[in-house]
Amino acid sequence: MEQFRRGDLVFDVIDAGPADGPVVVLLHGFPETNTMWQPVIERLTAQGYRCLAPLQRGYSGGARPKRRRDYRAAELVEDVRALIDESGAQRVHLVGHDWGAVVAWYVAQSHPDRLHTVAPLSVPHPAAFLKAIGTSRQALASWYMLFFQLPWIPERTLLHPRVQRGFLADRADRELGRAEIDAMKEPGALTAALNWYRAIPFSRPRDVRKKVTVPTLYVWSDDDIALLEKGAQLCADYVVGDYRFERLSGSHWIVEEHPDTVSDLLLDWFATHVRT
Repeated sequence: MEQFRRGDLVFDVIDAGPADGPVVVLLHGFPETNTMWQPVIERLTAQGYRCLAPLQRGYSGGARPKRRRDYRAAELVEDVRALIDESGAQRVHLVGHDWGAVVAWYVAQSHPDRLHTVAPLSVPHPAAFLKAIGTSRQALASWYMLFFQLPWIPERTLLHPRVQRGFLADRADRELGRAEIDAMKEPGALTAALNWYRAIPFSRPRDVRKKVTVPTLYVWSDDDIALLEKGAQLCADYVVGDYRFERLSGSHWIVEEHPDTVSDLLLDWFATHVRT
């Protein structure tokens, strides 16, 4: 498939690998696109997996509603469920980075019957993140989440050439970074991506603390300036299923810095956790 629908929204999707292979859904974060997964997709499809990497809500031009509330967690979760339904699979392996990891956690909480495994990268369980904000320097590291609540100022700031140069300087794959910047310059794209943050007040707080029963592989990098160690340490408290924590060296951009390591971890985890 090249696209899938949910209601009036049309999502672009990378669909690679054998049509009858076990399905892996790969969710990108902010300000990423689904092409970030290409090195991982190549490794997984070579082992017989079918990989689906959607361009998520706000990032796909045909799925860019204007209201903030349209980007609340419940909507993002149902987008993924719609993709799983469209794939024809009863269960999938779900992987996400950054905001994609947040969505992966929420899908694991609300639809565990649709998952073999979940593998969030960088972002810990939402409850662990909130607890870290109250008990560590995580609140200072997350200052940008408050900044992004402002109207129009974040858009103007993030599109400033100096900010863009700083963004590229921190990237292992500058070509990928430039492509992400170009994507955010499309009309309405950056505002839609920021609406993921602006929709946080519309989400239901009681859903955050639900523990995950799905076999969970959590991968975190020790030089991530946005997501500090306290949240990573607390993550295990919110998983009651089989749990594995892997700590890598490097920045927040964990997939582009360690594509082979991430792929190896995923392949090992998938192979040992398949539910019938």
